[in-house]
Amino acid sequence: MLKDMMANFELYQPTAIDHALNLMDRYGDDGWVLAGGQDSFDWFKDRAKKPSAVIDINGIDDLHGIRETADGIEIGALTTLTEIETSALIKEKYGVLADAARHVASPQIRNAGTIGGNVCQDTRCWYYRYGLDCYRAGGNTCYADTPEGIDREHCLFGADRCIAVSPSDTAPALVALDARMVVVNGDGEKEVLAENFFIGPDVDIMRMTILQPGDLLKSIVIPNTWAGARFYFEKVAERNTWDFALVNIASAMKVENDAIVDIRLACGGVACVPLRLTVVEEVVKGSPQTGASADLAASAASRGATPLNYNGFKIPLMESLVKRAIRES
Repeated sequence: MLKDMMANFELYQPTAIDHALNLMDRYGDDGWVLAGGQDSFDWFKDRAKKPSAVIDINGIDDLHGIRETADGIEIGALTTLTEIETSALIKEKYGVLADAARHVASPQIRNAGTIGGNVCQDTRCWYYRYGLDCYRAGGNTCYADTPEGIDREHCLFGADRCIAVSPSDTAPALVALDARMVVVNGDGEKEVLAENFFIGPDVDIMRMTILQPGDLLKSIVIPNTWAGARFYFEKVAERNTWDFALVNIASAMKVENDAIVDIRLACGGVACVPLRLTVVEEVVKGSPQTGASADLAASAASRGATPLNYNGFKIPLMESLVKRAIRES
């Protein structure tokens, strides 16, 4: 496999959303939308993806920036992770998202990487990324899910032929904040809840989000519902930088008189999609914010987990993160 040698492609740099949509419609599956490029260039250099046209959308002003609205905030899909990490507005009202952005990769990558690219990136399963003909690539085998397969970073829940997980650090935070994803195409615009934006292999094994050819993630809307709540984010990875999560967790909690009156939690790295822990939410609502509640939440979180050859450690790790999210928010 050739490294650092991209195949030829036509480069387009539209400055308006309509122009970008027209190009996407013209090229269909042969077109590739480029945001920050942190994931795209890996595909191109490995020649695992060889589009005939690359549509660089960075020149579209409407896709940039953080805007406060009457109902919350709207974040353009091309807003960089550094902008989100350092935004005074996000840190004040939606701190879990700023924390999640701060844990992505390295400062250099966050300077270029975008929130839209982070939530839309493809899985990092090394068998798939190295060009093997696995189920996700259109073949008939999951090389990670074999007796010899290396599955340390793969899922505990939601496997269906493919056992790869979503690698996004910001996705669990957006699910916890009840965010909505604004998707635009030639037919107009629609909003989708963040927890429904991501799809597992049981829905479509070749996609990780609902985006289809011709769809563009325009922005992310976060309502005021959880503004100023108690937040928690933690990521556990092999290394502190330049690495993807083994498990991460994001939570938003409302507490009154030392009792949890409302809560949303989501985990990454344990399922094929960012996993909202609805069972845990129901278990702890109305309970005191104590160690006993955290212990009960932890046991509920891992119920139904199916460990693979090498990822059984994720079960106690996930339980520990849930405990800390309940106790320390």
